[in-house]
Amino acid sequence: MSRKKTYVLDTSVYLTNAECIYAFKNNDIHVPLKVFEEIDKHKKRQDAVGAQARKIIRIWDELRSRGSIDKGVRIRKGLGIIKSISASGITPEDLPCDLDTSIPDHLIIATALKAQRESTRKVVLVSRDINMRVIADAVGLMSEDFQNNQIVDNSESIFEGYSTVLVDDQLIDRFYEKQNVYLDNKGLYPNQYVMMVSSANEKKTALGRYINDSNPVRQLITSKQKVWGIKPRNKEQQFLMDALMDPRIQIVTAIGKAGSGKTICAIAAGLEQTIDESKQEYTRVIVSRPVQPLGKDIGFLPGTMEEKMSPWLMPIQDNLQFLMGNDKITLDIYMQKGTIEIEALTYIRGRSISNAFIIIDEAQNLTTHELKTIITRVGEGTKIVLTGDVEQIDNVYIDATSNGLTHAVEKFKKFELASHVTLHKGERSKVATFAAQNL
Repeated sequence: MSRKKTYVLDTSVYLTNAECIYAFKNNDIHVPLKVFEEIDKHKKRQDAVGAQARKIIRIWDELRSRGSIDKGVRIRKGLGIIKSISASGITPEDLPCDLDTSIPDHLIIATALKAQRESTRKVVLVSRDINMRVIADAVGLMSEDFQNNQIVDNSESIFEGYSTVLVDDQLIDRFYEKQNVYLDNKGLYPNQYVMMVSSANEKKTALGRYINDSNPVRQLITSKQKVWGIKPRNKEQQFLMDALMDPRIQIVTAIGKAGSGKTICAIAAGLEQTIDESKQEYTRVIVSRPVQPLGKDIGFLPGTMEEKMSPWLMPIQDNLQFLMGNDKITLDIYMQKGTIEIEALTYIRGRSISNAFIIIDEAQNLTTHELKTIITRVGEGTKIVLTGDVEQIDNVYIDATSNGLTHAVEKFKKFELASHVTLHKGERSKVATFAAQNL
């Protein structure tokens, strides 16, 4: 048997990364005709999925100009052949009668099984759909996930943004006396938070922010004082609030489970630095979140676009109203003046935003492409905050290791204008914390 393999890529792979065909080295790629049909159904979507669909169609068209996809076309020099394959001629041996070939996933699996029967090579189905991979395995077809977009091995490997460092007892004393303290050669990243622990007494600690080996550890801007009525309840929230309140840090990422305080801390910091004249750094606060069902379900909702968007933006509205002391009239005044903006992410893309405090909530539902599109909209004097929970992803084309938020955390951790904090402790209520940890 040849060492070369034949890969059959599911629709989900193309919609995740249109350039996926370049990731399989000198192995061949077979495209079931059903995949072409499914891609076509997505090409008019006005989101990242639609963008990927249009991109792969253009790539296929360029390949078609160089030869017949039906007979096979070399993807590029050094890579394999790509060709279309049909489901015609499928026999009961290709797919058990239990599986209905009218279901697209089943038909793609059947097409791959047919290719396996007719080939001397190993045929591997590649899919982002876990259940599709399970079914493939159940019928004797090799399957694997598309790993090209993964930036970490698992969610536990994501950079946490802080570290515990063992130091001399005297160093902590000097730190509390506001003297310069340095942490050399500790393998820390710019703006990484540290809990310095005395080597003589483990209960003696100090919290600070590492800048680099040439600069002293920075005292936290906020410790126990309130920010727009919100007081940090644990060291993780203290770290996050420090990053949010420092205008020198222009991009902040925060990962945490429901109830960890990431969103409300971000909004409170935005209001403090926008509305409070004594601390004003920005002219407006813009809060947004992905509307996951937007591309498919929103059209079925009654009312205007604003009315359609309202249910998906309600969590933001609730947090703002809470921070305003449940004074909806004052909140409405600020919104009418444009000081506070609540917008669907659809409307932020394409803008150039300056002198604003931007909060993107539920950023774990964004693809890398979508997040890049948003971050590149950031203009002068703007700070952008990305919050989310990588264990709660509603986008079927990404997971905890491949979503935009995880990519942002890992890519920006070496950037001197960025900071990240992972929040583990729930503070909403004992019930909410228990549910997040145990359900």
